[in-house]
Amino acid sequence: MQYRTLGRTRLRVSEVGYGGGRIRPDQDEHSLLQILHRAQDLGLNFIDTAPTYGQGRSETLIGKAIRRQRDHWILATKTESYEPKGILADVEGSLRRLQTDVIDILQFHGGWQSRGDVDKILNRGGLETYQQLRKEGKIRFLGFSADGPSAGVEQLIATGEFDVIQIHYNLMYQSTCDLFGYRGVMVDAEAQEMGIILMRSTTSDVFQKLMRQSFPKEMKEVDLDSFLLNYVLSNLLVDVALMSLRTLNDVEWTNTVSDHVDARLDLREIYRR
Repeated sequence: MQYRTLGRTRLRVSEVGYGGGRIRPDQDEHSLLQILHRAQDLGLNFIDTAPTYGQGRSETLIGKAIRRQRDHWILATKTESYEPKGILADVEGSLRRLQTDVIDILQFHGGWQSRGDVDKILNRGGLETYQQLRKEGKIRFLGFSADGPSAGVEQLIATGEFDVIQIHYNLMYQSTCDLFGYRGVMVDAEAQEMGIILMRSTTSDVFQKLMRQSFPKEMKEVDLDSFLLNYVLSNLLVDVALMSLRTLNDVEWTNTVSDHVDARLDLREIYRR
């Protein structure tokens, strides 16, 4: 597994991270423990989850899996609430389920970060509550997630108060990082020395379905998953690409892509006009 520096946090993170969003309430505990332990053996050290994933089961099972090796892991979760009372309740619940005393990265769990969301964060105590939690030692770094670019996302980045952004970016979703003009919220975040975490790194299987439906014969022998992961890892703005890792095979092939550094693409050359 290869590593990158997560922006100004200076944390050394595995460039492939475990995304806990696909854990469901009926998730088999033994299989998940196997997956995370094998991922740890191969060097993966970044986990992202949220209180709502699997109705709390994601945090609960992750907590069980990492409790004996907590120092190995960089742990990120989120708050659904943007208001002080709700934030405090969300964090206490996460600390309990994750069986930890500190959350490395706490993120406002966003969609498009609307004007109302940003107002709650910046003007109604959301950011202040995050900062207080950091002072108390319950969290280390501040962040937010967003489905895509918006005026709200730009405003949050511009404050300089956030250490990390989690955002969509993949071969199909280019609006967060336009390499033709070298613009977009990922570029803005980099200018603020923010760490950049990707969700939907391999298009949530949309590109794969499109290609297999359009070119069924030609795609039979093509490893589209590895191609798509290598694409986002070729972008030097990316610090961590989250992957669901639902099987042991997922752990193995994503690690192989990470270590195959000679396969990285020259995206600047590809997008050069």
